[in-house]
Amino acid sequence: MSNDNVHRIEAARSAVDRAVHAGRLTQASGHNVNRWLAEPYYAEYRDQLLRLVDEDNVAELDRLFWERIPFGTGGRRGPMSEIGSATINARTIAESAHGLAVYVQRMASPGTLHGVDAGNASSVTPQAQAEADAAGLRAVVARDTRHRSTEFARLTASILAAHGFQVFFFPEPRATPELSFAVRYLKCDTGVMISASHNPPSDNGFKAYWNTGGQVLPPHDQGIIACVDASEEIPIVDFDVAVKDGRIVILSGSTDLDVDQAYINEVCALSLSPARTIRALYTPMHGVGASSIHRSILQAGYQDVELYEPQCSQDGSFPNVPDHLPNPERPQALRPAIDFAKANGHALVLASDPDADRLAVAVRTQGNEFTCLSGNQLGALLADYILSERAAAKTLTPDHFILETLVTTPMLVPIGHAYGVRVIRDLLVGFKWIAGAIDANGPEHFVFAAEESVGYMAGSYCRDKDACVAAIFALELASELKAEGKTLVDRLDELYVRHGYYHEVQFVQTCPGAQGSSQIAQMMQALRERTPASLGSISFESVKDYQRHVVKSLPSNTVEADLPQPSGDLLILEGHAGPCRVTLAGRPSGTEPKIKFYLFANVSPDLPLSEAKKLGQQCLVELESELKKWLVSAI
Repeated sequence: MSNDNVHRIEAARSAVDRAVHAGRLTQASGHNVNRWLAEPYYAEYRDQLLRLVDEDNVAELDRLFWERIPFGTGGRRGPMSEIGSATINARTIAESAHGLAVYVQRMASPGTLHGVDAGNASSVTPQAQAEADAAGLRAVVARDTRHRSTEFARLTASILAAHGFQVFFFPEPRATPELSFAVRYLKCDTGVMISASHNPPSDNGFKAYWNTGGQVLPPHDQGIIACVDASEEIPIVDFDVAVKDGRIVILSGSTDLDVDQAYINEVCALSLSPARTIRALYTPMHGVGASSIHRSILQAGYQDVELYEPQCSQDGSFPNVPDHLPNPERPQALRPAIDFAKANGHALVLASDPDADRLAVAVRTQGNEFTCLSGNQLGALLADYILSERAAAKTLTPDHFILETLVTTPMLVPIGHAYGVRVIRDLLVGFKWIAGAIDANGPEHFVFAAEESVGYMAGSYCRDKDACVAAIFALELASELKAEGKTLVDRLDELYVRHGYYHEVQFVQTCPGAQGSSQIAQMMQALRERTPASLGSISFESVKDYQRHVVKSLPSNTVEADLPQPSGDLLILEGHAGPCRVTLAGRPSGTEPKIKFYLFANVSPDLPLSEAKKLGQQCLVELESELKKWLVSAI
């Protein structure tokens, strides 16, 4: 490096230090910027960074460097840029791939079969183990349709190959659950999905999978993070050269490695009913769903499920989705497809997010109206459908179980108990925890899992939520109900009459950047330290703190019991308003700059359903309004 460059870097670092000292730049940003200026392995990004410092563009420096982008509930995810420790770019993707490779290599040892978790290795034959040890480490890489996903996937594969992995690579965009399946099917040690799920077009991400097919869990997540943080010089091979010499294997249906067809076969094998009469419209929202969901629907024998063409093109800008936000949880995202369905006689609209792991459903009800089912409502319907079909087939025992997270509707509890199965719901948000619980409790007894954010799973072919299998079950149930002159909404009301009325609302506040992160921390601290004993007419009796592992009674706010695992930044308040049981949960998002509040009301089945609905809905309208006022006053 020339003396001029050395002096320029020293001057830039001094300018950064002055900005931090003056309070114009956060301390974390200053530390990360100075690291990128000083370390030789960031040299190729230095000119861009120096220009920002020379321009005194403190706001942009803070946006790009306010944190080192973390592994959250869905891996590393965030806005893309050319540089910056707080963004998804070539360097942070490279560090992620390198850290993952290093950690997997450290954990690997002769005698641990590829694709088999250590706890299940006792069933491995010596011959199979010897073949696996000789084969070396394996990885599989897939991507969605987002901007730069191809670049990041090729980069990831090239780095894994440089570390000696045999890398299997999907040449076209594929669904996240198919990547999970591929890890297991190809007996890989790890897998990577390049995706930001339902985030805005500006975002992308890196999701790491363990040999079980599930996303990485403790202690592996912290081990990978440590290796990512220690990344310096990163080895890489040329992608095309690695393909030519066999270190990277391109997956194709024309070879023996037809992962696509094997995955579709596993999904369709879970079908529980021959009913196929429903007329439906499906939109992939410019994502990968046509390659998995629509293909599965066709193979399963549905002949009247139409693709919504305006949202079929694979386009990371999501041009024909309202606000360019392809999140099927948002009813407004389904509006164009619903309008088309109204005009063309479809009874259902199904929508998946860009990586096809989440599914939303809208139902034609009276006249020409459509009702968008929430993730909780569809989860309850699918749970009851699957359990009822399996009960009729006499394939359920008391050892079988369903799963949900702590912020998913408690309605699954009475549904599960009505069929005599276990309900496991002490799980943090994120399907990685559900996947871990499946393996811990025995995959052979697993029936169904649901998460409020329109995520569902059944079967043991993968270890992540899958819109594919959810679509098959939703269409089957709707077809059966059609024969009875009913809809999914009618069946939901029947479940309410049987189990009580359950109503859920979610309130989300977006807080981007370093200032937003501080605001989220302040809101959680206020809720934790100054927990409200009441909000309007709702009185709270207790609060569960999953970070401090205590249960406190209210209004005294005194500890009354210890709270075991799980461990996470989650608070759950429980109380009542007249005949309504009320629950309020709060947590920071693990994938987006948001704080999320989950509001639940439950009214006994002893009340007439119309009265119960009115009480439950009024209760949560009041709770949301009072919560927003309290948050303003608390911070």
